[in-house]
Amino acid sequence: MPELTQKRPEFRNINAIRDLTTYRLPPAGWVSILHRVSGALMFLLLPLIVWLFDTSVSSEISHDVFQSAFSAGIGFVPGVLVKLVVLAIIWAYLHHLIAGLRHLYMDVNHAVSKEFGKSSALFTLVLSIGLTVVLGAKLFGLY
Repeated sequence: MPELTQKRPEFRNINAIRDLTTYRLPPAGWVSILHRVSGALMFLLLPLIVWLFDTSVSSEISHDVFQSAFSAGIGFVPGVLVKLVVLAIIWAYLHHLIAGLRHLYMDVNHAVSKEFGKSSALFTLVLSIGLTVVLGAKLFGLY
């Protein structure tokens, strides 16, 4: 009888100011949020992506403009900032692609378990960040 008289846990909404700093998301939660962030980032930077592609393939002169954007910059924006924005686009694309493939795999194989969700989320985070570091090293001329 004593277990029936115990006070049941009370679940409340999360207070955005007080609780979000201490709330710990599981890896699958981070991948889900970052999947949305990467999609929004690619959408918002789509005009820049189209411009970069257009200037890289239009002619030899426009290709030189494309290359100078990374060294000298574009207008008042320095070249390092252009490289950082392109690096953000690279991360967004890689993360969105890998997280999307993760979701497709889970949908096709019905592999929905807590263990698989955690391991595949960690794999997604490590692979997308690892590939971004490798491509970022190439972008910044480290190899």
